[in-house]
Amino acid sequence: MLLPHQLLENKIRGDFDKNIRSQFFRGLEFAGPEGDPGWFGPGSAVWHVHSHTSALIFGLQCAAFIERFDPSIFWMGSDHSRVVEHDEDGHPTGKLDLKGSGVRLAHSVAFFIGTAYGNTETAERVAQTVRAMHHTIKGVRPDGLPYDADDPEWLRWNYATVVWGIATGHELYHPTPLRNIDRYYGEFVRVGHALGGTDLPTTKAETLDCLRSYLPRLALTHGAALFTGPNLMENPDVPQEAKFFDWAIRDSMPDWAADMIAYRSPHPIERAARRAAAWAALNGSWAAMGPLPEFKQAQQRVANGTTVDHTEPAYVPGSDPVRSRETVEQMV
Repeated sequence: MLLPHQLLENKIRGDFDKNIRSQFFRGLEFAGPEGDPGWFGPGSAVWHVHSHTSALIFGLQCAAFIERFDPSIFWMGSDHSRVVEHDEDGHPTGKLDLKGSGVRLAHSVAFFIGTAYGNTETAERVAQTVRAMHHTIKGVRPDGLPYDADDPEWLRWNYATVVWGIATGHELYHPTPLRNIDRYYGEFVRVGHALGGTDLPTTKAETLDCLRSYLPRLALTHGAALFTGPNLMENPDVPQEAKFFDWAIRDSMPDWAADMIAYRSPHPIERAARRAAAWAALNGSWAAMGPLPEFKQAQQRVANGTTVDHTEPAYVPGSDPVRSRETVEQMV
């Protein structure tokens, strides 16, 4: 007979297998070839940070929240992604598509696990897929301004939000956070380069400066307003777990971002209690799930040593073939 904690462990693992691994990890290789460290390898900060799946997912949610402050990001998502609901004519309604949001998150998890623990070929493959999708995201906002997911300024903003989100989730909620978080920022920049980014920040201080430098072009978009605070809490379609973590996500924001959403930190004692509850939830789910099999396979792949400390992304900007949206959809 299974004990309660074993039932919880089986459910969490089963949900991850059903909703993410079986659909979004197809074709990714973690077990071989022997000695291939991939882009990071054993002992890297990235291996340590990404091994805590719950904190990684939380960090991605933080990144998505701050990312939406860029109006172009909001309209890219409305026009091209599954995150926003569309009517029968294909026009965005502005409402959150919960199923589509789950698909987007699953793709993100597969990407950040694949680039962290996959062999070199797998890391290159998932990066190529994301670049191919970005190449198709071009359009015009309702106010007439064009947007382009290959714009270097957009790539820098997008990269900074992601590395900041993951690193912040790690610092706040990992049971053994890195003593020197700049190790992570310095390593993770390889992922940004693999997606075509240039002039990217490589430390926590540089990243915070980078994010703040975009403030003149940011705004509290309709998308950001819908998915926070009372608007989120009073939406009956939003899962309770999303409502539970909404405060923790807003609590993670830099001061200038908190000002944009009129967030004020509660009394220090209340804040500590809330953070403790979020810490318990994230680490409880992580303990129930255990290390991902992909992480264990990567460790076994280099158990007898590596050919090099790590490989480097091979992408040369402008070298990708032109693909239609339909072709790209078949790649994911």
